[in-house]
Amino acid sequence: MLLAIWLLPAGAVLAPSRALDSLRQVVATHPQADTTRVRSLQALATEVGKQQPVEAIALTKQALALARQIADPVGEGQALLRLGTLYRRQADYTPALQYTEQARRLFTRRADLAGLSNVYMQLSLIYMVQGSPVPAVQAALKGLHLAEQVGDPQAQVRLRATLGNIYHQVGDYHSAVLVLQTALRDARKIGDERAIASALNVLGNSYQQQQRYQLALASYQQAIALNRKLGDSKSETIDEIDVAELYEEQGRYALALLHGQRARQLTRTGNDMFSLPAAELILARVYLALSQPDSAIALARHGLQLSQQHRNNENIRNASDVLARAYSARHDSARAFQYLQLFVAYKDTLSGEEVQRQTSALRYGFELDKKQQQIALLTKTRQLQAQKSARQRQQLYALLAGLGGLLVLASLLWRNIVLKQRANRQLNERNDQIAQQRDNLDQALHQLQATQSQLVQREKMASLGELTAGVAHEIQNPLNFVNNFAEVSGELLAELRQELDAEPLLAARRAVLSALLQDLDGMQQKIAEHGHRADSIVKGMLEHSRASTGQRRPTDLNALVDEYLRLSYHGLRAKNKNFNVLITTHLDPHMGLVEVVPQDLSRVLLNLFTNAFYAVAEKQRNVARPYQPEVRVCTRRHTSEVEIRVRDNGTGIAAALTDKVFQPFFTTKPPGEGTGLGLSLSYDMVTRVHGGTLSVDTQEGEFTEFIIRLPLDVEE
Repeated sequence: MLLAIWLLPAGAVLAPSRALDSLRQVVATHPQADTTRVRSLQALATEVGKQQPVEAIALTKQALALARQIADPVGEGQALLRLGTLYRRQADYTPALQYTEQARRLFTRRADLAGLSNVYMQLSLIYMVQGSPVPAVQAALKGLHLAEQVGDPQAQVRLRATLGNIYHQVGDYHSAVLVLQTALRDARKIGDERAIASALNVLGNSYQQQQRYQLALASYQQAIALNRKLGDSKSETIDEIDVAELYEEQGRYALALLHGQRARQLTRTGNDMFSLPAAELILARVYLALSQPDSAIALARHGLQLSQQHRNNENIRNASDVLARAYSARHDSARAFQYLQLFVAYKDTLSGEEVQRQTSALRYGFELDKKQQQIALLTKTRQLQAQKSARQRQQLYALLAGLGGLLVLASLLWRNIVLKQRANRQLNERNDQIAQQRDNLDQALHQLQATQSQLVQREKMASLGELTAGVAHEIQNPLNFVNNFAEVSGELLAELRQELDAEPLLAARRAVLSALLQDLDGMQQKIAEHGHRADSIVKGMLEHSRASTGQRRPTDLNALVDEYLRLSYHGLRAKNKNFNVLITTHLDPHMGLVEVVPQDLSRVLLNLFTNAFYAVAEKQRNVARPYQPEVRVCTRRHTSEVEIRVRDNGTGIAAALTDKVFQPFFTTKPPGEGTGLGLSLSYDMVTRVHGGTLSVDTQEGEFTEFIIRLPLDVEE
């Protein structure tokens, strides 16, 4: 378990109830809209948040609104950062990131380095608990650099503890132990008991991974005692889970059950739904080791459900592993294989040599920046010392000038100038070498990150293809039966209505039967409608799994773009006669013929054009101000590649969603209007079939631009 996710700003010890009552009284008796009320609301939210996080969120939002109303940037920044903390501790990471990003922009505008240090610590904790170690390390290193600049020892301690936590996550236990020991020593110097407890927990985790069990147990026990003293039941729960895992790893199952059940009881007492999955998973593993697979399955399934709700990738991976082994023990190979696939997918996401290499590169970049700063400081010091020496020499030469030392003075000055020029020349050469090395490292890191992203996406698409092929074929047959029987049911309803018209019935009876037939006809139409929608989704899945069989041939790319742009527009006009849009094209007259698979590329273009027209139509439907929909299409031929850009001034895409737009089954459209397979399939065709790239640039509410780049020199 990773205790650092519970790190809070200072003052997390539970206060007596009378202190809480006193703060409520202060807020009630001071209704004036001023900074005093802002601070009072924030203090009350801090105390309430230890037991009632929902009420704390509401109080902090009041403080935020008031701070903005009275133009109090200090109170606004504190409220934004506090909301990020509260939502993170509730495992609601989308608003946590949103509020923390707002705080980052505010502190950046105000050049508040201490505030920015806390913002990056918050971002690091959010990324870490979501299982994204690379952005977590980046944020922690930025925060640590700022904390060192402003001389904030408490922030330095907590950021080092967070870094040690991340190194532990990616399996670099040696580095984790070194960083955590430094953080623990500094935390004890400043008396930060919460940071001490955090560092002890993760230090125990790293010792455990190194099989240094006695040191690990001692660290956990110290952390439990300290968290119990602080009244932090959530952190105590995590410590108990870690002790249970330690005993389970050693095969001491009775003690593992004891501590696991104690942790589960603490989560229920404190309504800690975030730690409950981990407590249940350790119990499930122990029951599985004791040959009780039914108990293990019950606990692991509940833990998996909660972990998926909280989007905790680590717990999802662990729960899938337990379920795969438990179902295997029950000889249920189908379910065992299902959960084994889920385990492998999340295992690849959370670990691997690639992540460790990126983390090491980031750490090296941070150390390189520190050395550059030290060189700059040393240069400045030498310059000051040289200036001081020059002044002293000048004073000495002035005293000796009367003794006829003019010639000696000139010689010494000349020698000093030569030496200084030589030293400056050597220092400049050294600085140039270091700058070149830094630039090379930055370029290599960016290339490595881009390559990793493409590799991960291709592996996902390959895995999805294998999975969807089987699923789609299995669904197709029963889906055909549903559609066929829906069609037959419609015909039978028509015949039944004719028979009813021929029967001599009372008017009231005929009205009732007609109403029932009408309702039945409506339900049958809904069945047919959704059956056809499901059929389109299955066909999309089969397209994902089907390798392209098209052949490359020289194609007039401008003509292909223009043809499918018009086709998409007229298709939308056929559905909505009132829809009008300004279409602007800038097609490179030197484009010429390009080797592509026309049928595949045309599907990509049709998808992008349709999405663009949909986006401007949605914005036109919802915007109140005057608005001119526009779709702009550009082509350009470069030396080694061709480029196609499709830009619209529609609804745009939220920043938090841009990384997901090419994922299968992800869509921003309302239910029933999109399958989420179009962009994923387009990405696959551009990257895998054509060896190119497909990227997106967007600003929510303003524009979206998709860029296709295809290489001209393609190896078959």
